Amino acid sequence: MTEERNRVILTGASRGIGHATVKRFSDEGWEIITCSRDEVPAECRRDPNWTHHLTADLADKKAVTDFVAEAKSIIGEGAVHALVNNAAVSPKTTFKERLGCLNGSLDLWREVFELNFFAPLALGRGFAAPLRKGQGAIVNITSIAGHGVHPFAGSAYSTSKAALSALTREMAVEFAELNVRVNAVAPGEIETAMIGEEYEALIPRIPLHRMGRPEEVAATVFRLCTPDFGYVTGTEIFVTGGQHLY
Repeated sequence: MTEERNRVILTGASRGIGHATVKRFSDEGWEIITCSRDEVPAECRRDPNWTHHLTADLADKKAVTDFVAEAKSIIGEGAVHALVNNAAVSPKTTFKERLGCLNGSLDLWREVFELNFFAPLALGRGFAAPLRKGQGAIVNITSIAGHGVHPFAGSAYSTSKAALSALTREMAVEFAELNVRVNAVAPGEIETAMIGEEYEALIPRIPLHRMGRPEEVAATVFRLCTPDFGYVTGTEIFVTGGQHLY
């Protein structure tokens, strides 16, 4: 009988931290099932470990339900060994301002929370049984912006990430009954397509005096899903170069 490979389900996989995390899991030989709003880059479709990619807007409740059902049909009776909740949105107003407490529609705030907060909760519930079977781990991608006012991240994004940090603690306690660990990774300023020139002004406030790389976040996520961290749950790891200390 062939031993089942480790399997990860990851959201927001088409770019940035999500894409780097897929590569790390693939390099380690894991089977990968992903989703994002966009198709994956053409060169990534040749990755033999990246077996399935489903396009879905997880800000839509039905899309979340459909994604869980489709992924489960792929898995069958198999296990899930890791769930990485990476998909998120940080919208700006029509004038490219931060979506704050005094501007932007409340409906837009609700859309932010649907993707950044409710989708991780729904996916955790949806994959609870295969995660239990795999004695797996959940990693929620939070943010440094969830722990202090950030000059560029809007209030809707920041508060949704703060809520996800709290949810991680609650999930850790409840999912422990299933022998599933739940942790979070909070990136700081990471060099991705979302980062503009204005972020250069933040580097003096980073003790390591540079921005982080997506691969550094990916490495932290991966290790949290391995037996090396088998006794760690309910923890949030800051990948910020020390910026969160100020």
